[in-house]
Amino acid sequence: MGFFGGKKHGADLYVDLGTANTLVVSRSKGIVVNEPSVIAYYEDSEGHKRIVAVGEEAKLKIGKTPGNLVAGHPLRDGVIAELDIAEQMLRYFIERAQTWRLKKPRVVVSLPYGVTDIEKKAVRDAGLAAGAAEVLLIDEPMAAAMGADLPVHQPQGNMVIDIGGGTTEIALISLYGIVHCEAVRVGGHKFDRAIVQYIRRHYNLIVGDQSAERLKITLGSALPGGMGGKSQIRGVDFVSGLPRSIEITSAEVSEALESDLNIIFEAARRTLEQAPPDLVPDIIKHGVVVAGGGALLHGMEERLMSELNVPVRIATDPLLTIALGGQRAIQDADLLERITL
Repeated sequence: MGFFGGKKHGADLYVDLGTANTLVVSRSKGIVVNEPSVIAYYEDSEGHKRIVAVGEEAKLKIGKTPGNLVAGHPLRDGVIAELDIAEQMLRYFIERAQTWRLKKPRVVVSLPYGVTDIEKKAVRDAGLAAGAAEVLLIDEPMAAAMGADLPVHQPQGNMVIDIGGGTTEIALISLYGIVHCEAVRVGGHKFDRAIVQYIRRHYNLIVGDQSAERLKITLGSALPGGMGGKSQIRGVDFVSGLPRSIEITSAEVSEALESDLNIIFEAARRTLEQAPPDLVPDIIKHGVVVAGGGALLHGMEERLMSELNVPVRIATDPLLTIALGGQRAIQDADLLERITL
C-alpha cells in the first residue's frame, strides 16, 4: 500500500472515531480531544444543515431540541451513517487538535474490523474533506490490543474484547495480524436502550437514554442479581402523559442488561472456539484483556472469567485504550506500516 507518498514515516494525528466518543491524539502532545461523537444542527426545508454545536455541547441538547434543531450521532455501530455531518464533526475535531504550524495533517483513523470498502471510502473521504492531507486506516481491535500493552508483534496468541458504544469486537491477534475477529452490534448504547425498554415494559414509564445511562453507571452490573442498591428515576407515564417517579433496583437494571450481555459472552466463546490450537495455550496462560466503556460495568471481569474459564483483566484505562494504541501507531512508522489496512 502507498505510504504517504512512498515514504515510511509516522502520522501527525490519530482519530478514534467512536460511536459514543471521538478522541484525537497528537503525535507530540498525546490526547488533545475527547468529546462525545454528537453534532447539533438546524436543517432547512431543502436539506441544508447549519451546525450549531459539536461534542459535549451538542450532547446536552439530545432529547431537548426544538422542532428544526437536530442533535444526534453521525456514526452508528462504529461507522459513518451520515457522511455530510460526519465530515463537519471531523473537521471540527481536527481543527481543534492542530497547532498553527500544522496545516494539513496526516491522519490515521481506526475502524471496526471487517468494515466494507464503501465504509472505508466514506471515512477516507470524510477525513480528506475535513482537512487531512492523507488518511490511513487501522483496525480498532489492533489499536485496543496495542493500547493494552499486548505483545502483538510476537508469535503469541493475544485476545482482546473491546466493548464500545455501538459494537463489541472480540479479536485474536498474533504477529501484527488479526487471526480471527467477531463483532456484535451490542455496546453501551444498546445497554441504555435495554434499560429504557425494561422500564417502559415493567412500569409504563418513558425515560430518556441519558437517564438510562446514569442508571447503568450507578446500578448496572454484569453479575446476576446486581450489585445491591436502588435509585429513583423520573419519566413520563405512558398512559397519562404526566410526570412520575419510580424506584428501581440494581437487580432490575442488571436483568435489563442480561440479554445483551449474553450476546457478548456467546461471541467471546465462539471466538475462543475458533482459535488455532497453537494459540490456545497462550490465551489460557495470559488471559483476555477487556477495553472500552463496557469494561467499566460492575462485575464484568468476574462474569467473563466465569463464562470463558480463562483469566480476564480490565485494561488500565478502558476508555482510552484504543487512543493509546493509536498513539503508539502514529509514533512508530514501522509499526504503522505493518498494521495499515
